[in-house]
Amino acid sequence: MKTFTLSNGQQIPAIGFGTYNPDGTDTCAIIRDAIDAGYRYFDTASLYETERALGKAMKQSQIAREALFIASKLWMDEMGYKETKEAFARTLERLQTDYLDLYLIHWPKRTEEDAAWKERIRATWEAMEELHAAGHIRGLGLSNFLPHHAADIYAKATIQPVVDQLELHPGYMQEAAVADCKAHNVLAQAWSPLGRAALLSHPLPVALSGKYGKSPAQISLRYLLQRDIAVLVKASDQERMRQNLDIFDFEISEEDMSLLTCMPQTAWSGEHPDFNIPKVLSNFAQ
Repeated sequence: MKTFTLSNGQQIPAIGFGTYNPDGTDTCAIIRDAIDAGYRYFDTASLYETERALGKAMKQSQIAREALFIASKLWMDEMGYKETKEAFARTLERLQTDYLDLYLIHWPKRTEEDAAWKERIRATWEAMEELHAAGHIRGLGLSNFLPHHAADIYAKATIQPVVDQLELHPGYMQEAAVADCKAHNVLAQAWSPLGRAALLSHPLPVALSGKYGKSPAQISLRYLLQRDIAVLVKASDQERMRQNLDIFDFEISEEDMSLLTCMPQTAWSGEHPDFNIPKVLSNFAQ
């Protein structure tokens, strides 16, 4: 599989498998199917409550830990120096591993009125840097951070972020955030790269599907990779899992890339790190 080289020298697979599973189906079985389909990069988070299932699937696969790339994220109510250390320890315990390849701050703010978000990020990042220095984390990253959220880290951090996960897909490309990532040598990663499946029936990806002999999903994923954006995909059946990996044998033309880039806003989730912040809080100590 194609990989990207992060600014710290790490190799990261271009396509990762997301483990968010709101349907309550057997996450462990889905992850085992994804491993069988060829995925080696798995993205989880304390919020998802899938870390235990991922850890179990990793053990059952009998694949060497170093052959897998594992990322997790701490939620907004786990931020802070002491809180981050405790949250990270819980994540390792649930995953049954002694290190992460990537650890990210999930959202920059708790609420729209959160006046202490900058101080909380500084304390969180300090704890993450110490965990990195101790060898427990190989790469530090961000999720849903726009340029003004990340500016303080870029200016003051000892260890720079290597990744920023953003909602990115044709029809919602957040060009300012993507450009800022590139300016700071940070890899942009796309969550919801198919616009919560809305792009599967959108006229433009459907039309290009016929032209290239690929599915609308493959068109949308290939578009992101050609822009040097990594993708996090989800699927519950192996055929879709394999299709999402089968995007390296064709190239979208410059003109068609422009068409996809210039699509009007489409399929935005409605979530934003300054407005419409997710208000899901849980107790992760269990």
